[in-house]
Amino acid sequence: MSAIPLTARGAERLQAELQRLKTVERPDVINAIAEARAQGDLSENAEYDAARERQGFIEGRIKELEGTLSNAQIIDPAELDADGQVVFGATVEIEDLGSGERLVYQIVGDMEADIRANRISVSSPVARALIGKSAGDVVEVRAPAGLREYEIRAVSYA
Repeated sequence: MSAIPLTARGAERLQAELQRLKTVERPDVINAIAEARAQGDLSENAEYDAARERQGFIEGRIKELEGTLSNAQIIDPAELDADGQVVFGATVEIEDLGSGERLVYQIVGDMEADIRANRISVSSPVARALIGKSAGDVVEVRAPAGLREYEIRAVSYA
């Protein structure tokens, strides 16, 4: 399996989620299954079915997180010296040349992307267009809404 890029902060968040799943969520669902079993007939026990479904989700997520973290290539943006270029982990301020709207995004790995927190995946169209560019460059992004042009205003590695 190939290396999975993660920022140091993203790896910490995934590790915290894994720890919570193992120490809180897993024991809770095991207790819920035991309580549902104690109620008798399992064939018509909705609580049992729900607890088993939840257990399957938790175990799947634990396996996914362990696989991701074991193959992670952790990149700390603060330690980068990319000479002003947009690279993985960089925080980029861009301006939409059509609307004048300014946006700030951090380019992160697929597992840690969260648009509500302004973290976009390195494999997203916007991030792919920005990688390798510097402040002052104009990039074109083909989005579902059509062709968009952005000017890179600032690049930081915090």
